[in-house]
Amino acid sequence: MFFAPAVRNNGMLAPALGTVDLGFERFMNEAFKGLGAPFHDLEEDEKSWTLTVDMPGVAKEQLSLNLEGRLVRVETSAESKRQFKGTYELPHDINPDACEARLENGVLTVKLAKREPQPTGRQIAIN
Repeated sequence: MFFAPAVRNNGMLAPALGTVDLGFERFMNEAFKGLGAPFHDLEEDEKSWTLTVDMPGVAKEQLSLNLEGRLVRVETSAESKRQFKGTYELPHDINPDACEARLENGVLTVKLAKREPQPTGRQIAIN
């Protein structure tokens, strides 16, 4: 049996493409976790997250790492011996300027800096 995420938009006829895509990726990541997929670990501290993914046999030239708001996408190129595509959703936005990644001995380690929350409230003077 196959389950797909239900997407509802208030009054819109077609759902936003990114919403359906993200829901589907989240479902696939959870459904096939451990079925030949590389081991991954996500740790958090006060200022950052550290994502560790096992990538034996993959060169750094064959890896692509993209940040989009709260999403981290890791993907290998078509020439790579091992094919991998993973998306990780974090609870807060990431500061892309303070992030770093390294691939050593078949282990990809990505340090993702948390974006400082911006105050949204503002005081208004009363006349």
